[in-house]
Amino acid sequence: MWWPGTLIGAGAGFAIASIPGAMLGALLGQALDRRLNLQGWAQVRERLGGRPALRNDELLFVLLGRLAKSDGRVVDGHIQQARHEMRALDLSEPAQRRAVAAFNRGKTGNDHLRGYLRRLATQPHAAEGVLRACWRMVWADGRAGTGERELLAQWGKWLGWTPQQVQALAVDYEPHKHSLPNNGVTYQEALRLLGVSATSEPSQIKRAYRRLLSRHHPDKIAGSGATPLQVRDATDRTRELHNAYRLIRERRDFR
Repeated sequence: MWWPGTLIGAGAGFAIASIPGAMLGALLGQALDRRLNLQGWAQVRERLGGRPALRNDELLFVLLGRLAKSDGRVVDGHIQQARHEMRALDLSEPAQRRAVAAFNRGKTGNDHLRGYLRRLATQPHAAEGVLRACWRMVWADGRAGTGERELLAQWGKWLGWTPQQVQALAVDYEPHKHSLPNNGVTYQEALRLLGVSATSEPSQIKRAYRRLLSRHHPDKIAGSGATPLQVRDATDRTRELHNAYRLIRERRDFR
Protein backbone atom coordinates (compact mmCIF):
# COMPACT_ATOMS: atom_id res chain seq x y z
CA MET A 1 0.00 0.00 0.00
CA TRP A 2 1.26 3.47 -0.93
CA TRP A 3 1.59 5.85 1.96
CA PRO A 4 0.31 9.36 1.21
CA GLY A 5 3.57 11.28 1.52
CA THR A 6 5.39 8.66 -0.54
CA LEU A 7 2.87 8.90 -3.35
CA ILE A 8 2.74 12.69 -3.33
CA GLY A 9 6.54 12.93 -3.18
CA ALA A 10 6.97 10.54 -6.08
CA GLY A 11 4.44 12.44 -8.18
CA ALA A 12 5.94 15.85 -7.43
CA GLY A 13 9.46 14.56 -8.04
CA PHE A 14 8.49 13.04 -11.38
CA ALA A 15 6.93 16.32 -12.49
CA ILE A 16 10.14 18.19 -11.64
CA ALA A 17 12.89 15.78 -12.65
CA SER A 18 11.36 12.69 -14.26
CA ILE A 19 12.33 9.26 -12.87
CA PRO A 20 15.29 10.37 -10.71
CA GLY A 21 13.11 13.06 -9.18
CA ALA A 22 10.32 10.55 -8.52
CA MET A 23 12.74 8.27 -6.68
CA LEU A 24 14.10 11.08 -4.53
CA GLY A 25 10.60 12.45 -3.89
CA ALA A 26 9.36 9.01 -2.84
CA LEU A 27 12.20 8.64 -0.35
CA LEU A 28 11.53 12.07 1.15
CA GLY A 29 7.80 11.40 1.23
CA GLN A 30 8.32 8.07 2.96
CA ALA A 31 10.44 9.76 5.62
CA LEU A 32 7.60 12.23 6.21
CA ASP A 33 5.05 9.39 6.41
CA ARG A 34 7.08 7.63 9.05
CA ARG A 35 7.67 10.78 11.06
CA LEU A 36 3.96 11.71 11.07
CA ASN A 37 2.73 8.08 11.21
CA LEU A 38 0.66 8.54 8.05
CA GLN A 39 -0.55 5.22 6.63
CA GLY A 40 -3.57 6.29 4.61
CA TRP A 41 -5.58 9.20 3.29
CA ALA A 42 -7.83 9.14 6.36
CA GLN A 43 -4.92 10.25 8.51
CA VAL A 44 -4.12 13.04 6.06
CA ARG A 45 -7.69 14.34 6.24
CA GLU A 46 -7.60 14.16 10.03
CA ARG A 47 -4.29 16.02 10.18
CA LEU A 48 -5.63 18.73 7.91
CA GLY A 49 -8.70 18.95 10.13
CA GLY A 50 -6.60 19.27 13.27
CA ARG A 51 -7.31 15.72 14.52
CA PRO A 52 -4.38 13.41 15.36
CA ALA A 53 -4.22 10.05 13.61
CA LEU A 54 -5.53 7.10 15.61
CA ARG A 55 -3.12 4.78 17.35
CA ASN A 56 -3.68 1.05 17.00
CA ASP A 57 -4.79 0.73 20.63
CA GLU A 58 -7.31 3.55 20.21
CA LEU A 59 -9.21 2.28 17.16
CA LEU A 60 -11.33 -0.27 19.07
CA PHE A 61 -12.58 2.31 21.55
CA VAL A 62 -13.36 4.84 18.82
CA LEU A 63 -15.54 2.15 17.24
CA LEU A 64 -17.20 1.37 20.56
CA GLY A 65 -17.89 5.05 21.19
CA ARG A 66 -19.41 5.44 17.72
CA LEU A 67 -21.71 2.47 18.35
CA ALA A 68 -22.74 3.69 21.80
CA LYS A 69 -23.82 7.03 20.39
CA SER A 70 -25.25 5.76 17.08
CA ASP A 71 -28.84 5.49 18.29
CA GLY A 72 -28.77 8.89 19.96
CA ARG A 73 -27.91 8.35 23.63
CA VAL A 74 -25.08 6.73 25.56
CA VAL A 75 -26.46 4.83 28.54
CA ASP A 76 -24.77 3.39 31.61
CA GLY A 77 -24.66 -0.06 30.03
CA HIS A 78 -22.47 1.28 27.22
CA ILE A 79 -20.05 2.87 29.67
CA GLN A 80 -19.88 -0.27 31.79
CA GLN A 81 -19.20 -2.37 28.71
CA ALA A 82 -16.35 -0.08 27.65
CA ARG A 83 -14.87 -0.51 31.13
CA HIS A 84 -15.23 -4.28 30.84
CA GLU A 85 -13.27 -4.20 27.58
CA MET A 86 -10.50 -2.12 29.18
CA ARG A 87 -10.21 -4.52 32.10
CA ALA A 88 -10.28 -7.56 29.84
CA LEU A 89 -7.41 -6.17 27.77
CA ASP A 90 -5.47 -5.44 30.96
CA LEU A 91 -4.63 -1.91 29.83
CA SER A 92 -2.08 0.17 31.70
CA GLU A 93 -3.22 3.46 33.25
CA PRO A 94 -1.92 5.56 30.31
CA ALA A 95 -3.59 3.15 27.87
CA GLN A 96 -6.85 3.38 29.84
CA ARG A 97 -6.76 7.17 29.58
CA ARG A 98 -6.23 6.90 25.83
CA ALA A 99 -9.09 4.41 25.61
CA VAL A 100 -11.47 6.77 27.45
CA ALA A 101 -10.43 9.65 25.20
CA ALA A 102 -10.87 7.45 22.12
CA PHE A 103 -14.34 6.35 23.30
CA ASN A 104 -15.38 9.99 23.69
CA ARG A 105 -13.81 10.82 20.34
CA GLY A 106 -15.81 8.02 18.73
CA LYS A 107 -19.06 9.52 20.02
CA THR A 108 -18.49 12.59 17.83
CA GLY A 109 -18.57 10.49 14.67
CA ASN A 110 -15.95 12.66 12.98
CA ASP A 111 -13.31 10.03 12.25
CA HIS A 112 -12.86 8.46 8.82
CA LEU A 113 -12.44 4.79 9.71
CA ARG A 114 -12.29 3.06 6.34
CA GLY A 115 -8.50 3.19 5.98
CA TYR A 116 -7.89 1.96 9.51
CA LEU A 117 -10.26 -0.98 9.09
CA ARG A 118 -8.90 -1.94 5.67
CA ARG A 119 -5.45 -2.22 7.21
CA LEU A 120 -6.86 -4.27 10.09
CA ALA A 121 -8.35 -6.67 7.53
CA THR A 122 -4.84 -8.07 7.01
CA GLN A 123 -4.99 -9.41 10.62
CA PRO A 124 -7.97 -11.84 10.60
CA HIS A 125 -7.89 -12.73 14.30
CA ALA A 126 -7.67 -9.08 15.35
CA ALA A 127 -10.46 -8.15 12.92
CA GLU A 128 -12.75 -10.82 14.38
CA GLY A 129 -11.90 -9.67 17.90
CA VAL A 130 -12.90 -6.11 17.03
CA LEU A 131 -16.22 -7.22 15.53
CA ARG A 132 -16.99 -9.34 18.58
CA ALA A 133 -16.23 -6.43 20.91
CA CYS A 134 -18.51 -4.25 18.78
CA TRP A 135 -21.38 -6.74 19.10
CA ARG A 136 -20.87 -6.81 22.85
CA MET A 137 -21.24 -3.03 22.87
CA VAL A 138 -24.34 -3.22 20.65
CA TRP A 139 -26.07 -5.55 23.12
CA ALA A 140 -24.91 -3.60 26.18
CA ASP A 141 -28.28 -1.83 26.34
CA GLY A 142 -30.23 -5.01 25.59
CA ARG A 143 -31.11 -4.26 21.99
CA ALA A 144 -29.52 -3.83 18.57
CA GLY A 145 -30.73 -0.69 16.80
CA THR A 146 -30.85 -0.10 13.07
CA GLY A 147 -28.02 2.42 13.19
CA GLU A 148 -25.77 0.01 15.07
CA ARG A 149 -26.46 -2.84 12.65
CA GLU A 150 -25.76 -0.59 9.66
CA LEU A 151 -22.44 0.54 11.14
CA LEU A 152 -21.34 -3.02 11.80
CA ALA A 153 -22.31 -4.11 8.29
CA GLN A 154 -20.24 -1.28 6.82
CA TRP A 155 -17.25 -1.89 9.09
CA GLY A 156 -17.44 -5.60 8.35
CA LYS A 157 -17.31 -4.86 4.63
CA TRP A 158 -14.14 -2.81 5.11
CA LEU A 159 -12.69 -5.69 7.14
CA GLY A 160 -13.43 -8.11 4.30
CA TRP A 161 -16.43 -9.81 5.95
CA THR A 162 -19.76 -10.50 4.28
CA PRO A 163 -22.95 -9.16 5.92
CA GLN A 164 -23.92 -12.74 6.74
CA GLN A 165 -20.61 -13.38 8.51
CA VAL A 166 -20.96 -10.20 10.56
CA GLN A 167 -24.53 -11.00 11.50
CA ALA A 168 -23.59 -14.55 12.51
CA LEU A 169 -21.48 -13.17 15.36
CA ALA A 170 -24.49 -11.38 16.86
CA VAL A 171 -26.07 -14.55 18.24
CA ASP A 172 -23.08 -15.13 20.51
CA TYR A 173 -23.99 -12.02 22.49
CA GLU A 174 -27.74 -11.59 22.04
CA PRO A 175 -29.08 -11.53 25.61
CA HIS A 176 -32.32 -13.49 25.23
CA LYS A 177 -30.54 -16.31 23.41
CA HIS A 178 -27.87 -16.79 26.04
CA SER A 179 -29.52 -16.19 29.39
CA LEU A 180 -28.73 -18.47 32.28
CA PRO A 181 -32.16 -20.08 32.63
CA ASN A 182 -32.01 -21.30 29.02
CA ASN A 183 -28.56 -22.72 29.60
CA GLY A 184 -29.65 -24.49 32.79
CA VAL A 185 -26.87 -23.00 34.93
CA THR A 186 -27.66 -23.07 38.62
CA TYR A 187 -26.53 -20.67 41.32
CA GLN A 188 -24.11 -23.25 42.74
CA GLU A 189 -22.64 -23.89 39.28
CA ALA A 190 -22.18 -20.15 38.78
CA LEU A 191 -20.29 -19.93 42.09
CA ARG A 192 -18.03 -22.80 41.08
CA LEU A 193 -17.39 -21.24 37.68
CA LEU A 194 -16.09 -18.04 39.31
CA GLY A 195 -14.28 -19.93 42.07
CA VAL A 196 -16.17 -18.20 44.90
CA SER A 197 -18.57 -19.27 47.62
CA ALA A 198 -22.02 -18.18 48.73
CA THR A 199 -20.40 -16.27 51.61
CA SER A 200 -17.81 -14.40 49.52
CA GLU A 201 -17.95 -10.63 49.74
CA PRO A 202 -19.17 -8.77 46.61
CA SER A 203 -15.72 -7.22 46.22
CA GLN A 204 -14.16 -10.71 46.14
CA ILE A 205 -16.69 -11.88 43.56
CA LYS A 206 -16.00 -8.87 41.37
CA ARG A 207 -12.24 -9.43 41.52
CA ALA A 208 -12.62 -13.11 40.66
CA TYR A 209 -14.88 -12.27 37.72
CA ARG A 210 -12.55 -9.60 36.35
CA ARG A 211 -9.49 -11.82 36.72
CA LEU A 212 -11.12 -14.69 34.84
CA LEU A 213 -12.55 -12.36 32.21
CA SER A 214 -9.10 -10.91 31.57
CA ARG A 215 -7.62 -14.39 31.24
CA HIS A 216 -10.23 -15.74 28.82
CA HIS A 217 -11.30 -12.63 26.87
CA PRO A 218 -11.43 -13.48 23.13
CA ASP A 219 -9.83 -10.18 22.08
CA LYS A 220 -6.81 -10.90 24.27
CA ILE A 221 -6.63 -14.47 22.99
CA ALA A 222 -6.90 -13.31 19.37
CA GLY A 223 -4.18 -10.71 19.90
CA SER A 224 -1.76 -13.43 20.99
CA GLY A 225 -2.09 -15.28 17.67
CA ALA A 226 -4.63 -17.91 18.70
CA THR A 227 -6.41 -20.12 16.18
CA PRO A 228 -10.08 -19.47 15.25
CA LEU A 229 -11.06 -22.52 17.34
CA GLN A 230 -9.25 -21.12 20.38
CA VAL A 231 -10.96 -17.75 19.88
CA ARG A 232 -14.33 -19.51 19.70
CA ASP A 233 -13.59 -21.43 22.90
CA ALA A 234 -12.58 -18.19 24.62
CA THR A 235 -15.81 -16.58 23.43
CA ASP A 236 -17.87 -19.41 24.91
CA ARG A 237 -15.95 -19.22 28.18
CA THR A 238 -16.40 -15.44 28.37
CA ARG A 239 -20.14 -15.78 27.81
CA GLU A 240 -20.32 -18.34 30.62
CA LEU A 241 -18.48 -15.95 32.93
CA HIS A 242 -20.83 -13.08 32.03
CA ASN A 243 -23.87 -15.26 32.71
CA ALA A 244 -22.51 -16.64 35.98
CA TYR A 245 -21.61 -13.20 37.28
CA ARG A 246 -25.01 -11.81 36.31
CA LEU A 247 -26.80 -14.64 38.11
CA ILE A 248 -24.72 -14.23 41.29
CA ARG A 249 -25.13 -10.46 41.25
CA GLU A 250 -28.89 -10.74 40.89
CA ARG A 251 -29.14 -13.39 43.62
CA ARG A 252 -26.92 -11.42 46.02
CA ASP A 253 -28.42 -8.06 44.98
CA PHE A 254 -25.29 -6.01 44.35
CA ARG A 255 -24.02 -3.99 41.40
